[in-house]
Amino acid sequence: MKDCTPGRIGNEAMNSIAYIIIQLIVILLAAPLVGGLIKKVKALTQKRKGAPVLQMYFDLYKLLQKTSVVSEVSSWIYKAAPYIVFATALTAALLVPVSTKIVPVLIPGDFIMLVSILALGRFFMMAAALDTASTFGGMGSSREAMISSLIEPSILVSLFTVGLLSGSTSLPRMMQTVQVTGFPLAHPVYMMVGLALLIIIIAETSRIPVDDPSTHLELTMVHEAMILEYSGRHLALLEYGAAVKQLVFITLFVNIFIPHDQLIPFMGFGAVILSLLLYLLKVVMMAVVIALIEVNTVKFKLFSIPNLAALSFILAFLGILQFFILGGYHV
Repeated sequence: MKDCTPGRIGNEAMNSIAYIIIQLIVILLAAPLVGGLIKKVKALTQKRKGAPVLQMYFDLYKLLQKTSVVSEVSSWIYKAAPYIVFATALTAALLVPVSTKIVPVLIPGDFIMLVSILALGRFFMMAAALDTASTFGGMGSSREAMISSLIEPSILVSLFTVGLLSGSTSLPRMMQTVQVTGFPLAHPVYMMVGLALLIIIIAETSRIPVDDPSTHLELTMVHEAMILEYSGRHLALLEYGAAVKQLVFITLFVNIFIPHDQLIPFMGFGAVILSLLLYLLKVVMMAVVIALIEVNTVKFKLFSIPNLAALSFILAFLGILQFFILGGYHV
């Protein structure tokens, strides 16, 4: 029988509040850093100095100081979309723990809710891009709708496979389960799903070869085309939301497939701090990997993207087949 005493409920509430504070601080502070690291690594591989790693922090601060220019033909959707996109990204971040040393009890949610929340933000971004009747906005929205419809099945199958291994759809439970597997990527199920999720990260965060976030060429734009009409603080919220979403997917990958909390033999505040430092190290490593992928690949043609999405779905499906072939392997 579950203990419902006031003391237990109070401890769970305090634990959840501490979790929310840690999640928001880490995600909000680290999200712009990932993009800066990727750009810096790409510049160094091309023998350029490149922009400072902290450049995005400066850009966001500058944009927040400026007023937004709003089209006269736009509706409330255009003004509300940046706030909704940013809010959905932050809400999604609360569902993906940066450390399993402190896990919420009073915050329900699983990977199905995670995908749904991110889809809500994407819907409003596409609607806002269409709201100004811009040609580029309509083009970017149609491309984003196509890519997301191809990638979302892969996300669900990948995370459902990990859920089968852990016996739960809860993301904290998934991350806690893999900590007793040794090195998850050595297992065939995690290997297939890990490769699928890597492709998903590239597609969902608008990186090369799916999209090029640094271009404004009309023939290749996807994400940039949707936010082309925005400026000032609205643009800052959209850029910040995209950075948070990128970090959410990276967190999902590194904390499921490269667990680290099992290496910390003690508990308490010190364990949480050490866990966060190891997490940030993994994020930096993942940013370097993404940058190297971008450097060594080229932007795909639009009609080649379904092939990449199909590859991610096949890998995820092979992962779930491996699960049943191995007789419902449980850790």
